[in-house]
Amino acid sequence: MLLEATSLSRRYGGIAAVDAVDFSLHEGEVRAIIGPNGAGKTTLAGMICGRIEPTAGSIRFENEDITRASAPARVLRGIAYTFQVTSIYRNLSCFDNVALAAGRWITGERAVAEAVTEALARVGLSGDAARLAGVLPYGHQRLLEVAMALALKPKLLIMDEPTQGLAPAEIVAFCDLVRDVATSATVLIIEHNLKVVLELASRITVMDGGRIIAEGTPDEIEQHPAVKLAYLG
Repeated sequence: MLLEATSLSRRYGGIAAVDAVDFSLHEGEVRAIIGPNGAGKTTLAGMICGRIEPTAGSIRFENEDITRASAPARVLRGIAYTFQVTSIYRNLSCFDNVALAAGRWITGERAVAEAVTEALARVGLSGDAARLAGVLPYGHQRLLEVAMALALKPKLLIMDEPTQGLAPAEIVAFCDLVRDVATSATVLIIEHNLKVVLELASRITVMDGGRIIAEGTPDEIEQHPAVKLAYLG
């Protein structure tokens, strides 16, 4: 088991954004979390990557307790995260954006440069290395953020709404990229685009009201009555 969360909860006052959730990931899988707005998807992902502290419960990664580990410490352990709202350094070049990420775990200028070159190539931005990140089209900014995460050599890559704002052709390219990433890392996607989820995920977790209401293969989830009621309509 790569990751295991047990009875994980996050409360804000009297409201449970995530309520006693048990969640696990196997190494090498592509998992999607879906659900309506307010279901608790992003909060759950935030607790896994360390951006949100749980109110209760525990998280183990590679059989080590990381419940109280900071987000930077989890990055060094191999958990990378791309945000729902693009988070890049707009006034720096694409190369420098990725270099800042790579420099968190790589020492040596040449080694950093090699990691940056590899990450930009994987997302198709080799030709944009010298361009300012802020002038890239939105879809390419999303890819740059993925390159920054890949430069960390993650064991687990978490992507929050990665296709938001992408054109159809960009979504096709993104799906190809996820398949490539999945050859070297476990991928967890929080996504509203059901077509993307059904195409990419080997298993799907469905949340509603802060709880997991269903888990299964794409075929099982499409036919699940609770999922149809809560999410698919």
